[in-house]
Order: sequence, then structure tokens, then C-alpha cells
Amino acid sequence: MIASMQTVVLADWLWNGDQLLADPVLELEDGHIRSIGTRSTRELPGHSERLHYPGAILAPSFFDVHIHGAAGHDVMEATPESLHTISRFLASRGTGSFLATTVTAPLDATLRSVERLAKLLHSPDWPGATPLGIHLEGPFLSHAKRGVHPPEHLLAPSIPIFDRLWDAADGHLRLMTLAPELPGAAELAAHAVSRGVRVSVGHSNATAAETGQVLGAGANSATHTFNAMRPLDHREPGILGVALTTDSLFAELICDGIHVDPAMVRLWWRMKGRERGILITDAMAATGMPDGEYQLGGFNVQVANGRATANGVLAGSVLTLDQALVNFLAFTGANPAQALPLLTRNPATMTGLSARAGSLVPGQPANLVALAPNGALLASLIAGKPATR
Repeated sequence: MIASMQTVVLADWLWNGDQLLADPVLELEDGHIRSIGTRSTRELPGHSERLHYPGAILAPSFFDVHIHGAAGHDVMEATPESLHTISRFLASRGTGSFLATTVTAPLDATLRSVERLAKLLHSPDWPGATPLGIHLEGPFLSHAKRGVHPPEHLLAPSIPIFDRLWDAADGHLRLMTLAPELPGAAELAAHAVSRGVRVSVGHSNATAAETGQVLGAGANSATHTFNAMRPLDHREPGILGVALTTDSLFAELICDGIHVDPAMVRLWWRMKGRERGILITDAMAATGMPDGEYQLGGFNVQVANGRATANGVLAGSVLTLDQALVNFLAFTGANPAQALPLLTRNPATMTGLSARAGSLVPGQPANLVALAPNGALLASLIAGKPATR
């Protein structure tokens, strides 16, 4: 009979996705959380390995709902090697879950990638972070605010085309970015939501009224707020005004200090707060790699000094969520306990995946991070084991 492996994790604080506990005692067994308590309510179990992080706060592993790649690979490669490499890298930076995010490409190429991704996502075993679904960023985006998405492959909202993508995803399509001003956007949003897909408004030049129609159809989030969005105007607030002022709407943010100025990060924080803000990376294949030329979907991106561009336009980022947290705390003055929902609970709630990510609950896999007071990553555990690159 093989004895179970038991580990006790200690720190100054623990944020479990709901509340903050002082002097936590986290008992792990065979890669899962056995119990959560405090040193004032229980004795430390003997004969267990101990992981002690003095001065740190423990929290659920991060959940990135918008990431295109990392460690030299793009998710649209959709091979075991590419997804496993990305999985290991993300885990080493504190991310335990992610949505594999596509970029606009020829429809046939997107269908092939989505189909291959779906087959990979059926696997229960991952070397690091677990992909919990697919995020379609494109093809239903605005030409005016397409960013680096190839204009020749953008498509008008189409329920039949969506259904082809849905079928190819085999139930793994979790999130779709949609420009509200496109003809048929509201109808497509309602159809997608009826199939359990979350809709995020973005890459859009929409007016406030056009955005409101898609929100009325069930959209519940905004894609990388400020970026690839109609600018705020005092007479036409547009999609950005709606994203910032609709209390029920979640809103993503790329907090790398490049995509959004720190002053605007503070504005976003005041408007969306710890209940509706979501930090993302929008990371691409160059993340964790030296400067050079890399692929995003099917086109080349040049990376230098932390900036990823294609033809002079920002093309995703080389950000990791642990660095996004450090930046966010520095930009806003928030503390880790205030900001942690933005990387854990909120993305899980927005995507409807709260049972699989965003919290620390007995019985769940022991996917957690230990953070310094400034948010810096001290340790990342996946199934109770330290994650390494």
C-alpha cells in the first residue's frame, strides 16, 4: 500500500477567494487541499513536509482569460508540445488556469486550430497551468479598431459561422470577443450566450447605444479596456464609457505600463473595483523569451524592450500575470488582498468556471501561489508541487 503524501503550507495570511485568514494552516494530500485552518484553531500535523513562507500571503493560482502564447509558442499551433510548453511556463509564473486565445486568421485555419485545441483540452493531465477553454478573439471585430488583426480575415457576425466554430470547439468555446457595432452583433451575442459562451465587447468603434444593445443580449465583459476601443468623448461616451460605468460588466486590463498609462489604470480601478476588474496579459509567443521576431497567429511580431509590435502597432504583450499584479499594486497603491480577485475570483466568475478556478477549497487541486507584500511571486504550487520552468 502506497502511503499518501502530505504537505503543510504556512504563511502570514491566506486569501481563499472569499476571505482573508491570518496565520493559515493549509494541509495538502496527494496534490489536493485536505483542509484549511489557522494556527489558533489547530495543531500543526506531524510527519508532514512543511512549506513555510514568512511574511507572505497565500492565494489561488491566477487565471488568465486572454493569452495567445508564451515560451516561444502560439496557442494556435495547437500541438501537445506547444500547449505543454505554454502550460509549464505559465505555472512557473503563478498562473494555474487559462483560456487559449485565438487571433483572427483565415476561417479554415481558425477552424483547424480550434478543433485541435479542443482535442487537447479533453486531456485531464497538464504539466502546469490547465487550459479551461478557448477564447475567440476574432473574426467578428471592427475594421476601424482591429489593432493587428488582419483586415482580410475579419468577418461580419454570422450565426452559421459561429456554429461551425462552436462545433469545432466540441464544447470548449468559453469566451468570444465581439464588436457591438457590426450588423447582426446583438443577434450573434444572444445566440452565443444561449450556448453557454460568454461574450466580451471589444476591438470596437461602437457608440454607447450600440454597445448597450449587445449588453442587453447578454455580453458580460469588455476586452482589454482602453485598447482597440473608441476613445471616451463627453458627448458620445462610446463603448469605453459603457465599459467603465456599467457596474455589472466585467472589464479586462493589460497592466504592463505600455498598453495603459498608470493614471488610466487608477481610473479603471476606481470604476470597476475588486468585484468586476480582470487583469489579463494578452501575452504572445515572445513572453519569457529574448527580443526577436515571433509569431502571433499567422503573422510576424517584432519584440524589443518589452514591446511587441507588428507594422508599428502593439501586438499583444510579453507580460505575465505575476508582473501584472506587481505593476498594479505599484500604480494604484492597492494591497494584495484588494487586488487578488482581479486575477482569481473575477475571471472565474465571468467565465462561469468558479468550480474549477479562482478559490482555495478543500477537495480541489492544490494550485496556489505565495506572494510578498508587494505582490512579487515567491512560489507557485501546482497540485501541491513547486512549479519550475
